Amino acid sequence: MIDTAFLITSFVTLFVIVDPIGLTPVFLALTQGMSPARRRSVGLRSCFTAAGLLALFAAFGEAVLGFVGISMAAFRVAGGALLFLTALDMLFERRTKRRQDQGSDDDIDDPSVFPMAMPLIAGPGSIATVILLAGQRPGIEGFAMVITVMLAVLAVLVVMFLASGLFERMLGKTGINVITRLLGMLLAALSVQFILDGLKDFGFAG
Repeated sequence: MIDTAFLITSFVTLFVIVDPIGLTPVFLALTQGMSPARRRSVGLRSCFTAAGLLALFAAFGEAVLGFVGISMAAFRVAGGALLFLTALDMLFERRTKRRQDQGSDDDIDDPSVFPMAMPLIAGPGSIATVILLAGQRPGIEGFAMVITVMLAVLAVLVVMFLASGLFERMLGKTGINVITRLLGMLLAALSVQFILDGLKDFGFAG
């Protein structure tokens, strides 16, 4: 039976972490001057690369943690703390500035793998999130749900990349800043929930 609540929560969590709205202006900056066809190619290649990386961590991330002696409860607390810091960055606009700096420091012809796919899409936050989500639903069915959610989020990202010029004109800088802050508030609440779940596994919370 499909766990609809888990799918919705997972989608919202990963959507907030990947932040397609916040990534769109960075994508525009990195592909400035490119033809529409080349811009589409860069957008698709970056999303496909990120999908492969996130699927790899969703499949083997927990096994790697077990090999080095880290429990999922400890990783939930650490991952929640990391996501909370990411939320603070979004609320105070430090995240966007850092992303723009990462993009501007690398004058390369093809930004699809670096910095777009990693670390902007498949960064520490999204990697930690897929490991945490896969740990909540062990087994093939849980893995399939996490992969489905991840592909759905990246599909939204592809659409926004392909329509990046239109979104830029519609939202404007102020609109993007407002939406990014709203997503930051939501991420802060979700990160606290991750920490509480980890503490509950340790027996510190009811």
